[in-house]
Amino acid sequence: MFKALQSRNFKLFFYGQSVSVIGTWLQKTAVSWMVYSITGSVFLLGLATFLSMIPSLFLAPIAGSIIGRYDRHRAMIVLQSLAMLQAGAMAVLIYLKIYNITFILALSLIQGLINAFDMTCRQTMMVDIVDDPKDLPNAVALNSTLTNFARISGPALAGIILHQYGEDICFIGNFLSYIPVLISLSLMRIEKAPKSLHKIKMIDDLVAGLNYVKKEGDMARMLLMLTCSSLFVISFNTLMPVFAKDIFNGNAQTFSWFESAAGIGSIVSAIYLANLKSTANINKIMVAASILLGTSIFILALSTNLFLTLICMTASGIGMMGQTSSINIYIQTQSSSQMRSKSISYYMMAYQGMIPVGSLIIGYLSHIIGTRSTVAFQGLICLVSVAVYVYYEKHRKSQLALSCPMVYKVK
Repeated sequence: MFKALQSRNFKLFFYGQSVSVIGTWLQKTAVSWMVYSITGSVFLLGLATFLSMIPSLFLAPIAGSIIGRYDRHRAMIVLQSLAMLQAGAMAVLIYLKIYNITFILALSLIQGLINAFDMTCRQTMMVDIVDDPKDLPNAVALNSTLTNFARISGPALAGIILHQYGEDICFIGNFLSYIPVLISLSLMRIEKAPKSLHKIKMIDDLVAGLNYVKKEGDMARMLLMLTCSSLFVISFNTLMPVFAKDIFNGNAQTFSWFESAAGIGSIVSAIYLANLKSTANINKIMVAASILLGTSIFILALSTNLFLTLICMTASGIGMMGQTSSINIYIQTQSSSQMRSKSISYYMMAYQGMIPVGSLIIGYLSHIIGTRSTVAFQGLICLVSVAVYVYYEKHRKSQLALSCPMVYKVK
């Protein structure tokens, strides 16, 4: 499970990120709780998530084009430094008790702009910091495990801090968490890639990346599946503060339980993926995870029992991580070296870019039909999208068998 840690650079990256991602979840949990507590508005709660992620929708393909031409290691240091400054600004704002929702939303947008480049750079950098290409799927899964371990510990810690000390400590903690990341990045020894001599032709690069993804049929279908899930399904997390505070009459600690339960499920799924010996069945894993995600969200919408709700959140974490990480692993391992950054940028656009749009839609829809009905609708959409995907795959294979019976039989 830990074979990718044999690579020195990946080990440094892994240990540095282990502190930083906990800080990120401290801030994310504190922002969600604070915005809803200050305003009581589900729409503004969705808007905060929207602004922190929407730049990925427009900038991820551009980021893939730019980052693919420059030193990813140096770019990562610059981006993490900018993220630290943003976290510092948020910490100062809250420490001075300036609860101005406009400032908070503006800083969320700045965070989103930085993340649009940071997430693409982080994913494409994996191939540079893993010594053996065979360990790349393991590195992707370990990184997911790390992220979701932080998803357990971060919200749980945030719940305690919010309840005992106040939200300003969460933001200060996130600011300080960037120090280990910058130290680990500075200690890495990565051979500098030759600088591209060609000028950036943004439109040409975007078209080339899109054509490549379309040509790789399985990749295109997976990305369409991820787009649907990110737009209509994964954004159910936006409504968890409403479940915690209004439906179950809880507090910040109750909200942290929901986030931590989803994190437990995600880390279970990530550990399973980290132990895969082959990626041959990655498509089946993606389908099974998507079915689990849709089913658990639908039951969650109907649940009136806190324990059952926590079980559903755990199951949704397993399904969500299984779906997104299996698609990530497929793209990382199947993309050509020249097109990897562009392919990953489209993955980031389909994943990170669509979630904020979905959060805004879901926040607005919950005003009209209610929170429970909205979440139930999301679960049904997930199950329907899986059914369409499976039907299309079976139809495609049957057509292939009819057109090339001998070739298909050999395969």
